[in-house]
Amino acid sequence: MKHKLFMGNEAIAWGAIEAGVAVVAAYPGTPSTEITETVLRHSKEYGIAAEWSVNEKIALETAIAASWSGLRAMACMKQVGLNVAADPLMTLAYLGVKGGLVIVVADDPGPHSSQTEQDTRLFGRFAKIPVLDPATPAEAREMTLKAFELSEEMGVPVILRPTTRVCHVCQDIAFIPPPQEKSRLKGNFEKDPRWVIMPSRSSQAHRQLNAIQPKIARWTLQAGFNESRWIRGGNKELKDLGIIASGISFNYVKEALERFGLTAEVYKIGAPIPFTTEGLFEYLQGKSSVLCVEELEPVIEEQLLTALSLNRAFNSLSVYGKYSETLPREGEFNSDLVATRLLSFFREADPLLAESIEAALPNLVGSTYRNTSEDRPEPPRRAPVLCAGCPHRNSFYAFNVAARPKKAIFTGDIGCYTLGALPPLNASDTCLCMGASTAMAAAFHKVEKDRPVVAFMGDSTFFHSGMAPLINAVYNQARMTLVILDNETTAMTGHQPHPGMGITGTGEQTFRFNFEAIARSCGANWVRTVDPYDLEATIEAAREALDQPGVSVLICQRLCINRTRPSKPYVVDQEACLRCGICIDRLGCPALFEGDRGEDRKQKRRGPAYIEKAKCTGCGACAYVCPKKVIQQEGSL
Repeated sequence: MKHKLFMGNEAIAWGAIEAGVAVVAAYPGTPSTEITETVLRHSKEYGIAAEWSVNEKIALETAIAASWSGLRAMACMKQVGLNVAADPLMTLAYLGVKGGLVIVVADDPGPHSSQTEQDTRLFGRFAKIPVLDPATPAEAREMTLKAFELSEEMGVPVILRPTTRVCHVCQDIAFIPPPQEKSRLKGNFEKDPRWVIMPSRSSQAHRQLNAIQPKIARWTLQAGFNESRWIRGGNKELKDLGIIASGISFNYVKEALERFGLTAEVYKIGAPIPFTTEGLFEYLQGKSSVLCVEELEPVIEEQLLTALSLNRAFNSLSVYGKYSETLPREGEFNSDLVATRLLSFFREADPLLAESIEAALPNLVGSTYRNTSEDRPEPPRRAPVLCAGCPHRNSFYAFNVAARPKKAIFTGDIGCYTLGALPPLNASDTCLCMGASTAMAAAFHKVEKDRPVVAFMGDSTFFHSGMAPLINAVYNQARMTLVILDNETTAMTGHQPHPGMGITGTGEQTFRFNFEAIARSCGANWVRTVDPYDLEATIEAAREALDQPGVSVLICQRLCINRTRPSKPYVVDQEACLRCGICIDRLGCPALFEGDRGEDRKQKRRGPAYIEKAKCTGCGACAYVCPKKVIQQEGSL
């Protein structure tokens, strides 16, 4: 069989395609985005209805309808997206599924690109929905295939919970593409009272959901998701110490044991919810201590401690993990961190073993395991910044000029424009979650009626969760300005389409929603569209918007700089430059920096401004703010 290099997210997508998924709906969010992108690329070959929904709740509801029509369906999102989809999720757990329904929720320990570190296993435990926790791309594909079977056999949705390292790492996988199909959309929704949640139905369904948990646990056990595995790292064997690992942590444990030259039997848990001690208690027989290695919350550790408290046979077993502070409860793990903490566990549980490891390894310093990465130079640190030429920078600058004298409050939202909160733009005083900027701006008006309030929101976010708070602001007579930063794409996650672009995820032309028309239909009394590259007009429009008595909406519309070709770059007349630094200090453009000070350094005088041609996109914002107008397009000086 041929092998193919798959990213974890691609492996999940192909697992779903191989399983016969008919409907896939998602909202983009790192680290989950490439799953749906892969399905979309192959949707026509396999007759799959795939879409970017406007938020995660709608994505899940779309998948539920397909499942209740007897088709296999999948909804994809990142961990914070599950908060948005929580309402249908909790009810779905009671009502169940017909066609297999898999919810892929990618967790982001670290976090690398999220507001919060959330552990979806706890959400699964809360909803009483089985959770599968893959350790590698190959296992993610296998678990995706099995998840559809589990879902249909038990009549429940199944959560697949890959983490960032599983989503984005690549692995060679034996693979043959399944035969192509014309269409998988052959559903048949049969009317049935069981699809309608009512109090009487709810109380009955809750009992059924509780009763089925042991059956689900046995299914996952028989599937081999939870089992002990031998790691053969060397001649020394770990006998009376146990290690339990889940998800990507299993790989870190494996690597650490191989470094230490140890052979050990490790209990790998790939299905942490529902938890079962079957098989695990057999593994723990004769062990004096056990270490639970899992990222984020002590989900397995807590359930193990509860189970052990009910079983006197393990009274002498010591459990290490989050509660013993052997492992941290936040942040992403890596092989060095796990190796260090594994050695700490050995020092507590078997000091002689720890000494022998430290004696055998040359890179052990004192009582601390030295990271091999310490021998490498630190990569240069780079602060996050809006792209050179990003139109959002101009919008923020315009409102800084128009509103700062009035001590306006700026409420921000989730997207690449969240970077506007950083100096020198300082254009977001709050940032909570998707869609919160408008609701919070309206609320600030209630408590400070004379202070201008400006909410910034991206175009995709407006469709995700921005319209309802706009209606609420109008209805409750707020005085505020909503700025829709329309760069005609979902830029932060990789330029996925949204309803304001007139194109679907599969590239078909469709209805294009008009922001002005929507804003007016929501009741905004002043609506205007402006090109943020025209800074003078944008500043004037910002001033006018702030003077309106009710809710005003300014749409700053300019295509994302990453979807355009840069125009002729700008240059600074070095001799004529005032060295005031205004262009650098007020815009924060990464193409602008201070040139060589030379002899001026002794006089503590700034150097002239300099523009790096390779980064300059030719937006001209720096030329606009230059007080002496010595910045011009190349060839004009």
